[in-house]
Amino acid sequence: MKQVETISSHVVPLDRSDVDTDQIIPAVWLKRIERTGFGEGLFSAWRQDPDFILNNPDYADGHILVARENFGCGSSREHAPWALEDYGFQAIIAPSFADIFKNNCMKLGLVPIVASEENVDKVMHAALENSTIEVTVDIVNLTWSCTTEGIDAEPFPMDSFSQYRLLNGLDDIGITLQHEADISAFEARRESFKPVVV
Repeated sequence: MKQVETISSHVVPLDRSDVDTDQIIPAVWLKRIERTGFGEGLFSAWRQDPDFILNNPDYADGHILVARENFGCGSSREHAPWALEDYGFQAIIAPSFADIFKNNCMKLGLVPIVASEENVDKVMHAALENSTIEVTVDIVNLTWSCTTEGIDAEPFPMDSFSQYRLLNGLDDIGITLQHEADISAFEARRESFKPVVV
């Protein structure tokens, strides 16, 4: 997982609420055995519509998705944040997220930002009119801003441990490996007839 301190990017406006994980990555894509390659299937049913926002080349360089409330609802499939990350998104801004989806995002370093409906609405409408609207996310100060739309620094909630993980680029394996010396010492003390990790 990469360290994340700030993210600045054009935004991709997804003007829909209650976007569930089956819409994010349809079940037909769950047959893959790797964790990569899911970006191709991101919103694949919706992408059949030529007017769908991801089919618009003007938004091709956007790495921040802006959506409406209850983003990532539905099943707990981890493939949904995998698909968003694999496609190139680094953060998602919405008024609310499904809890499991939000936690799965944090494990990848895909930053879920809970923002006020008023400010989401401002950015959404502006970005639908102008593909160059840019947002900056500040993980150090836990704020996001869109100065062109008068949002100077709206704070967003994040627990200190999640913030620590992002700032230090630590996924679950990285956190475990911080204790590598203790793990090795424990394994060295174990009786030889017990199983070992190799």
